[in-house]
Amino acid sequence: MTFELNTIPIIDVASINQEILPSGLVGAFSQAYNNLGFSYIVNHGIDPILIESIFKASHRFHALPLKEKIKLNLDHKHRGYIAINTSTDVNSKLAEVNKPNQSASFMMMREDKVESDDVYLSGPNQWPELDGFRTTLEKYNSKLELLAYQLLRLALLSAGAQDLSVMERFAPATTWLRLLHYPSLAKSSSQDLYSSAPHTDFGCLTILAQDDVGGLQVQSPEGLWLDVPKLENSFVVNVGDMLHRMTNGRLRSTPHRVINKSGQERYSCPFFYDPNVSLNVRPLRGTGEPIFKTINFGEFLKKELGASYEKHKNN
Repeated sequence: MTFELNTIPIIDVASINQEILPSGLVGAFSQAYNNLGFSYIVNHGIDPILIESIFKASHRFHALPLKEKIKLNLDHKHRGYIAINTSTDVNSKLAEVNKPNQSASFMMMREDKVESDDVYLSGPNQWPELDGFRTTLEKYNSKLELLAYQLLRLALLSAGAQDLSVMERFAPATTWLRLLHYPSLAKSSSQDLYSSAPHTDFGCLTILAQDDVGGLQVQSPEGLWLDVPKLENSFVVNVGDMLHRMTNGRLRSTPHRVINKSGQERYSCPFFYDPNVSLNVRPLRGTGEPIFKTINFGEFLKKELGASYEKHKNN
């Protein structure tokens, strides 16, 4: 892979399941994520028909009458329907954000049989009465979790981590599958109204499937906002704040935003792969003299969600 300034790298991950990862793949990941912090991945092994099915499921859900969707309003376990104008990224360090994100979404997390008082955000999901919806999401979620685990291994190796045992402490991982729907903003809308305000992801890895409407932009190290259009048969992958800390800053957690003024509705399906809430996140051996303090992921999550969602303010 050749890294060119202000372009989105493309990384072929066909060999990601090999016991010993090729040095070229590790080097490509290191180069991309030390610089821009975003890339397309291709030859990822996820069936295009399955990806298409997740978008069909999203379209079906968002087409439901509002009265049906609000029956599944976001609960204290962060599962269910997030209506438009209910999430404001007040923690954004990248823009003055006073207006809610102009998107609606359905959120699925790890499916636990019961909620445990000792495990933050544990419990079962909420499901709409749509034939095949749950089956589709659970199948997609399981495939993406396997891919994310291999990407995590690649990411840690690319940062020089000498001990990968931290991966065992991810289990069971905190996973989020979000079906996002962005209505088109008016061309005349104010500059401080975003489809998704500028932010960095707070977790470890994000694997994004998107449609061809456009609107996603990432910020280059030089401060330019770069378009990230759909690339056929690819995912967009980025690193979040926790993986940035675990790799001692070697892998970049990159600001990004969505501005949809296309005149069309945009759909995207991000999958987020994060540690178990019990994990104490610290720079890993081999990544240099630590520049970050140790933080507990669960405690961090409580503060992050409490700042952005009414449902979590008192939890």
